[in-house]
Amino acid sequence: MDNISDGLKRRFRDPKMREQYLKLFDDVVKDPVVAQFLKDNQERLSKQDIITGFSKLYEFVNLRKELAAGKQTFAPGYEPQLIVSDHHIEVVYHPTAKMVEQQQAQQRQKMVGMINLPKGLRNARIEDYDISGREEPLRAALTFIDECIDYQKNGKFPKGLYLSGSLGVGKTYLLAAIANKLAENGIQSMMIHFPSFSVEMTGAIQNGNPNQILNQIKQVPVLMLDDIGATRLTSWMRDDVLGIILEYRMQNELPTLFSSNLSMKDLQEQYLTYNNRGDSEPLKAMRIMERIKFLATEYQMAGPNRRNPE
Repeated sequence: MDNISDGLKRRFRDPKMREQYLKLFDDVVKDPVVAQFLKDNQERLSKQDIITGFSKLYEFVNLRKELAAGKQTFAPGYEPQLIVSDHHIEVVYHPTAKMVEQQQAQQRQKMVGMINLPKGLRNARIEDYDISGREEPLRAALTFIDECIDYQKNGKFPKGLYLSGSLGVGKTYLLAAIANKLAENGIQSMMIHFPSFSVEMTGAIQNGNPNQILNQIKQVPVLMLDDIGATRLTSWMRDDVLGIILEYRMQNELPTLFSSNLSMKDLQEQYLTYNNRGDSEPLKAMRIMERIKFLATEYQMAGPNRRNPE
């Protein structure tokens, strides 16, 4: 850099100013990242190019120091990078690793619709799932995720899961973990707390827009109906809402998952057969159950109540 320093000396008549500038220049070009950049681009940059581009080098070094010190810069979430453009040194800005991670997390959240479910489920992870006593459902979940990813390529229908078991054994958490893992692979899903959804659909009748909600839900790429069987259904909700959703998804082979405190057998006999007035309608219950069995395979989950341990 001696020849460059000689060139800089000729630009300053004031010895004191020249000395300060040369020291600043020396500090900047000795920065390890800058030094490597100049070495990598020595055939593309003349001595004059480096002198002319010194302000950019200084900008780069100064901003990196501010970032290292944790200071707020004019472009939060972005970090500087040196490039050569037509023999000119330029500073461009790219998202930091942290910013990229945040953007990816936000994008993943957009891929997972959760209706009337705890906020914490957005952080559910397959890797954090406690497998004790629940190995088979977890293996089935991992297989389903792989099949869903392949489904985007080969169109082969991935049969879903029907997770049954008592309160607090992790059924809802596993569904959420599946949804979040699918989102990491660019697959959109919607997870619905079915009892709350039933109430909302009843209210939607009064507002005159149940079909809009119904169409959105029945067409989502992956649908998860959580806690089905927890509250008694009206005949309309069973036949004209749940039945239509399941029929559409069966005909179009769309991945569908369920969780319930009831086994498939009990869901049919104790829940779907009787409406909210106590009327017995076994044939209608059988039709609904046929669709559920087409869409999903039952896996029983056991273990202690992890939500409210004694």
